[in-house]
Amino acid sequence: MAHTVTSQHSSVNVEGLRAATPYVVQVRARTVAGYGRYSNPMDFSTSLHSDPQKSVQDQLTLIIGSVLAGLVVVVALVVIAVVCLKKQRSGSELEYTEKLQQYISPGVKVYIDPFTYEDPNDAVHEFAKEIDISCVKIEEVIGAGEFGEVCRGRLKQAGRREMVVAIKTLKAGYTERQRRDFLAEASIMGQFDHPNVIRLEGVLTRSCPVLIITEFMENGALDSFLRLNDGRFTMTQLVGMLRGIAAGMKYLSDMNYVHRDLAARNILVNSNLVCKVSDFGLSRFLDDTSADPTYTSSLGGKIPIRWTAPEAIAFRKFTSASDVWSYGIVMWEVVSYGERPYWDMSNQDVMTAVEQDYRLPPPMDCPMVLHQLMLECWMKERNLRPKFSRIVSTLDKLLRNAASLKVVTSSYSGDLLRLGGTLPGHNRKSPEDSQEIIRQQMSQTLPIRV
Repeated sequence: MAHTVTSQHSSVNVEGLRAATPYVVQVRARTVAGYGRYSNPMDFSTSLHSDPQKSVQDQLTLIIGSVLAGLVVVVALVVIAVVCLKKQRSGSELEYTEKLQQYISPGVKVYIDPFTYEDPNDAVHEFAKEIDISCVKIEEVIGAGEFGEVCRGRLKQAGRREMVVAIKTLKAGYTERQRRDFLAEASIMGQFDHPNVIRLEGVLTRSCPVLIITEFMENGALDSFLRLNDGRFTMTQLVGMLRGIAAGMKYLSDMNYVHRDLAARNILVNSNLVCKVSDFGLSRFLDDTSADPTYTSSLGGKIPIRWTAPEAIAFRKFTSASDVWSYGIVMWEVVSYGERPYWDMSNQDVMTAVEQDYRLPPPMDCPMVLHQLMLECWMKERNLRPKFSRIVSTLDKLLRNAASLKVVTSSYSGDLLRLGGTLPGHNRKSPEDSQEIIRQQMSQTLPIRV
């Protein structure tokens, strides 16, 4: 029977050993890069008359210390080698120097993929708090999730005030893989702590159904909330929402987490109009029954085409830069009050248009500076897209200088805009000329919405 002992030091006390009994011991280390491999098995036997732990303890300390030291050195060398290789390929010395420092600097918090655990259940127990079923009261169903229902309820824990929470349930008849994938979102969410990222309260893994409990966001998903409140917010309020989303994404990016499915439907809004990034099931959990059609790539898996960067569609190259592309689409969704990106165009037509450098036009009454920022997020070369840190800084400046939001772009009435020249500050023809050119160029392959 296997028994696991976890320690943050180079020694550990192994209790409950039987006298005159042989044991096999293996050791592995965990760093920000995940778990290392197990050491070679070491055989021990406890003494018949003396302390049954002593013979193991004396040797185990030395073994663990040696293995930990060796694994740390190996991990450091691998990280340095990978960083140097990336540096040669990209030619960006500063970027990868910062990345190297992030990996080897003590105290830096980096996201750990729960699927790197030999048993993903270990990740749940490490990052998510187990809540007793007696503390939870489900009140009503408010929606459907990927694996079951989403409910509103109340959480009352000892020493804490009762609070309204959202409760995700795992439907009956689940497979072990579905249970693992369902709880993986809690393992991911439990690693985050930011005012613009949805907060995990805890999980219930020992009950039926299995539950994930998060903070409750009164206004629900951002896309439907905007459609219900079309035209009711000032541009400053909309930019404030965008700033919150960008701040949440900067935090996730700094932790080396790539969202892969950033869209207004996956942003939740509370009663104070604070927007929080949610839905950490990743794109691997999207299916054909979702409200937003997806495209199955040749490499497998579902991709939300309208929100996804070209390199992520073509090569499954998901990075913070591809999240920036998606953020540009979210900007467009917010300013257009939840309009569907690319309207009624098919996924294939969207991919063809983007590949030919067509981009979404500014929504009605869109400030010029916001559409310019969208276009920068949609640069084909991902290294030219702004980082989330710069996006946050830009939006902060716009909020301090509200006059810049009053310069509005001309509407293109639903026609796509073709990029020309280098952004920002590229040269364009007049709106009327551009509209006619777009009609002529796209009439053979794409539907034109007027």
